[in-house]
Amino acid sequence: MSTKAPNPVDKYVGSRVRMRRIMLGMSQEKLGEALGLTFQQIQKYEKGTNRVGASRLQQISEVLQVPVSFLFDGGPSGAASGEASAESASPAYIADFLATSEGLALTRAFTRIPDSKLRRSIVDLVEQIADREATEGDRKSAKAP
Repeated sequence: MSTKAPNPVDKYVGSRVRMRRIMLGMSQEKLGEALGLTFQQIQKYEKGTNRVGASRLQQISEVLQVPVSFLFDGGPSGAASGEASAESASPAYIADFLATSEGLALTRAFTRIPDSKLRRSIVDLVEQIADREATEGDRKSAKAP
């Protein structure tokens, strides 16, 4: 029996729910309690495994104190997209990053640094580390039999 992959819109909406929940410092259990659900059901919503119905979207947006549109902003659309809309859409990896507690913490801390030169230096440092890690990963995979 094969499992069906989650719909990209369901995954995106779930990641936005997760991001906002983390921004508020709310656990899956607390969100579930507010909605009359188990934390496992919240996990399924956040992963996009289960679709969220319209009335549940409304409830979630009220608990998370955002308009329903927030849960869809920047996400994939069901319609064929033109070049202009593809450019304006936020890449999925940004939403994935911001849906993690580390991503939110890093973003919050980074935006509190007033010195633009220092922020640029931090970006340069992180890029150098990432490049080094990628290069080391390439070398390790090249050595593998």
